[in-house]
Amino acid sequence: MAKKLNEKLKRQIQQVFSEAGRKILNYKQVARKLDLDSTEEKNEVLLAMKQLAKDKVIEEIDAGRYVTLFVHQFITGRVDMTQHGTAYVKRDDGEEDVFIAGEYKHTALNGDKVKVSLFAHQVNGKQSGEIIEVIERSKSVFVGVLQVHYNYAFLIPDDKKMHINIFIPKEKIGKAKQGDKAIAKITEWTPDEENPFGEIIEVLGKPGNHETEMNAIVVEYGFATSFPAEVEKEAEKIPLKIPADEIKTRRDFRKTLTFTIDPEDAKDFDDAISFEILEQGKYEIGIHIADVSYYIPENSKLDEEALKRATSVYLVDRTIPMLPEKLSNGVCSLRPNEDKLTFSVVVHMNEKAEVLDTWFGKTVIHSQRRFTYEEAQVRIETKEGDLANELNLLNELAKLLKEKRFKKGAISFETQEVKFKLDENFKPIDLFIKIRKDAHKLIEEFMLLANRKVAEYGNSLGKGEHKKTFVYRIHEEPNEDKIKLFNIFASRFGHKILTQSQKSISQSFNQLLIDVEGKPEQNLIQSQAIRTMSKAYYGTKKSMHYGLAFDDYTHFTSPIRRYPDLMVHRLLFNYLNKGANANMPHYEDMCKQSSQMEVKAAEAERASVKFKQVEYIKDFIGDEFDGIISGVTEWGIYVEISQYRCEGLMRLSNMGDDFYDYDSGNQWIIGRRNRKKFQLGDQIKVIVVAADIFKRQVDLSLVDDGVKQSFKKDWDQEKKRRDKKGKGAKKGRRR
Repeated sequence: MAKKLNEKLKRQIQQVFSEAGRKILNYKQVARKLDLDSTEEKNEVLLAMKQLAKDKVIEEIDAGRYVTLFVHQFITGRVDMTQHGTAYVKRDDGEEDVFIAGEYKHTALNGDKVKVSLFAHQVNGKQSGEIIEVIERSKSVFVGVLQVHYNYAFLIPDDKKMHINIFIPKEKIGKAKQGDKAIAKITEWTPDEENPFGEIIEVLGKPGNHETEMNAIVVEYGFATSFPAEVEKEAEKIPLKIPADEIKTRRDFRKTLTFTIDPEDAKDFDDAISFEILEQGKYEIGIHIADVSYYIPENSKLDEEALKRATSVYLVDRTIPMLPEKLSNGVCSLRPNEDKLTFSVVVHMNEKAEVLDTWFGKTVIHSQRRFTYEEAQVRIETKEGDLANELNLLNELAKLLKEKRFKKGAISFETQEVKFKLDENFKPIDLFIKIRKDAHKLIEEFMLLANRKVAEYGNSLGKGEHKKTFVYRIHEEPNEDKIKLFNIFASRFGHKILTQSQKSISQSFNQLLIDVEGKPEQNLIQSQAIRTMSKAYYGTKKSMHYGLAFDDYTHFTSPIRRYPDLMVHRLLFNYLNKGANANMPHYEDMCKQSSQMEVKAAEAERASVKFKQVEYIKDFIGDEFDGIISGVTEWGIYVEISQYRCEGLMRLSNMGDDFYDYDSGNQWIIGRRNRKKFQLGDQIKVIVVAADIFKRQVDLSLVDDGVKQSFKKDWDQEKKRRDKKGKGAKKGRRR
């Protein structure tokens, strides 16, 4: 307790010196300003001031007389917690992140908006500081496993960046029981308390259960499993039938050949393509997008909930939609053989895929055919079947559009997507890598074209201070230091990125991605290449899209599942109808919200995949696999199992043949005695030792004769024990 009081006192003294500027103070003057009168309290002040001088926060310029080393500076930003208990604050002003040591986090949690007092000294070359105020909580609801004691409980959070357990008083436990996975809400946390106080608001079930874990992932990343009653009520009031008066105001494409191409299990059809041959060598192609803005008024309950979610989330077994089902799978979905309201980009194009003319506007369509990607691919490959001729013409144009992008410097970021086949109990029984073929790329190219054309129009509206507010998808040039680090990484596989110009960077990136195709390091190289690039985000200040090599780019084509597309629809319609300039700060705030939720959705999707990968690998404990080292840390080696794209950890503490040291500069570990090295990119053989579905973690061990024989003996004994236990259980049931 004394230490806590001392830390609090040190913060108060720092504040006194900050307010005093460069004024010289002794301990009695400081004590007086803090209303501390007793001799004991004054002595505490003196001791604290001596410690602050030792920490180089204040300086003793004469016996007992001190001055601050610098006038206190404050910044605000968002907390990015590490898994080791320290944190970084991403500054609102865009300057370099501020390092926060564990003892200076206080009650701040990951994602919180905070105020930071900057220290005069640096830590490992980085600006450091102390969080002095939580301005806004990122979230107050957490998922975890309950540990129940006699008259209280603790929720142990699943979130690896939540380093503190939540104290639950007995009267706030509700119906939750020991070992349950539950949702707790933080109700209070004062600086004097070591743990936040909370209450259980929902019991999800037993850890490891499929439904429990999937719902836990949804909540953990800040998404809701259901819509508020007032939102559902508002959605139910939307009429299914399109008013005749509305159709009259729109360009009518109902008699033009129109179709959709989507995944087999899709229900929310955002986009459709219409195709018409105008004359020899010229075509009219309509990219028709669900007109969600017609059904959702701004500032309605539906709109507020859509912005809050900002995106649909795609987990292994389900979709958490941005919009209620009546909209996402019903009135807005471009289902076949139904009249639908759309917002369209219509282009006239020649055989060279050159755009001759572009039209934007509200339309009505009637899709005559719904293709799955597989059905469309068959027609592209065999040139047979209904609409085979049209699909092949569109495919040739799409290939030309892609070729032009890559000549301008676009980069091919095609990652290997892991998919699962689940049985009736949602247990993974097969794992495979999804392959993207021409049917996928056809749709992708025309969606990219529509997005680019809409962004070009938005950017053309006004100049200087009269520039119209618009929403862009921004992807900035990669950081030079990151490119250098990636080059070092790629060189271990015999590859190199040329850095003479932006074009040479993109061309060599593409060549590298071609060269690694089908090789063991393919997924690792692709993942590292994506991490090397800047993160794409939404904003109102136009910038290029580096990865696509577009000067102008936005998101217009998926308003059922992305809120920025809905914003773009509203802005485009407003400006086409000579409306007033939109409020830029308001749209910028919505862009930030959308970017933040996009990151959370991606993390949730990865968590669901990891959960199923671990559940799948659990059946292969004791088996050997080829792997590739994907990460090296001071606590262990991360290895990606090549066959299943699943990452596991080989702990240094379990490598009994030697004591290994971590070399961060070379990204390897090296044995003190045998000098054996393990470094990023090395191909090794591993054995699956354990698979913890609760922690979504796989433990591996290096395959050598000693480990293999020892593990095999232990595993054989464990299997015999389980078999014996199973037989006993069966006998018991027969009795």
